[in-house]
Amino acid sequence: MKYIIVVGDGMADYPLEELERKTPLQAADKPNMDWIASNGRSGLLRTIPGGMEPGSDIAIMSILGHDPRKHHRGRGPLEAAGMDVKLGKEDLAFRCNLITEESGIIADYSADHITTEEARELMRAVKKNYGQLGDFYVGIGYRHLFVVRNAPRGSDELKTMPPHEIIGDKVSDHLIKPENNEIAKTLNEMTLNSKQILSNHPTNVVRAKKGKKPANMIWLWGPGKRPQMKTLVEKYGIKGAIVSAVNVVKGVGACAGMSKLEVPGATGYYDTNYENKAKFALKALKDNDLVLIHVEAPDEAGHMGDIKRKIEAIENIDSRLLGKIIDGLEGEYAISIMADHPTPIKVRAHVADPVPFAICSTRDQKDDVKYFDESSAKRGSFGVLEGYKFMDKFLQL
Repeated sequence: MKYIIVVGDGMADYPLEELERKTPLQAADKPNMDWIASNGRSGLLRTIPGGMEPGSDIAIMSILGHDPRKHHRGRGPLEAAGMDVKLGKEDLAFRCNLITEESGIIADYSADHITTEEARELMRAVKKNYGQLGDFYVGIGYRHLFVVRNAPRGSDELKTMPPHEIIGDKVSDHLIKPENNEIAKTLNEMTLNSKQILSNHPTNVVRAKKGKKPANMIWLWGPGKRPQMKTLVEKYGIKGAIVSAVNVVKGVGACAGMSKLEVPGATGYYDTNYENKAKFALKALKDNDLVLIHVEAPDEAGHMGDIKRKIEAIENIDSRLLGKIIDGLEGEYAISIMADHPTPIKVRAHVADPVPFAICSTRDQKDDVKYFDESSAKRGSFGVLEGYKFMDKFLQL
């Protein structure tokens, strides 16, 4: 028996007036998602436990069968695992974004989706000036990592905000708290002073000439120490692999003992290579029991408030990835399509609402649901399922 999970990041949404009160999922042409729903069973999945921040780290941890309330220790250490950065017991890892600051305001969480090549040059300058405070690691695009080795006492109480949740807010309102904490003081000073280093950097000068926003500040968030999780082999007796261009998703998979597939052309953006993700996932099924495929594009569109892009991303997942997966499956299998969390167009941020999911199995019966979307899933036979219980259900089919 083979198991496949396809996750459209931020794919779930709210009804929109622009779409005649339909959601992007309802408006999109997605015959393969609907095929899974009409030939399987549906429901809603509560991937974000009450009181926790709605993010892919928590959601993917839930989907893989681990209760985030017990195992989540911050986003940073999961990013580290995704980048193969080893953490000591007392090391504190942060996600480090390159952002755009304008007149004291957080203007763009991704610095106009800066390229990895450009980011590498800017991160080199940051490391040169602040490498004595910790270790900087270059990730993909705007997403990077900062690690404080042997973090001092008080580091466990730090509170941060993800920049994509505070677009348009003042930088000063969202610095690391408590601001009287010594390590917070040091890191906030580094954040504010990074603008002086980056603003006139040659890379940003060239970007400005091209009409692009500058990556003129770093932003630290999601701090945490190394988590302790059982692997899929230990928990379920199965071997798994994960396909994603996003380090935090790969990191959750790595902590669950899954192999990380490096897929050519996987970017974590609209231009990701859907076909290669399908190709590598099908190949991985030969040596693994389960493969999880994650696509970031719908989430990016949600953050930008771009309805057209979100529908296009959903349709690309359906035709260019999911359809090829279904066509390539052989023997007995179960396949699930889902979002990890909603990123509604109106909100432009993650929310914690339950997400639609559908499972089609060669061993299981089907319910009366015909379409894959938020409204249809409410009528599914699974009802509302706690996220960390999904894997138990999925592997029983």
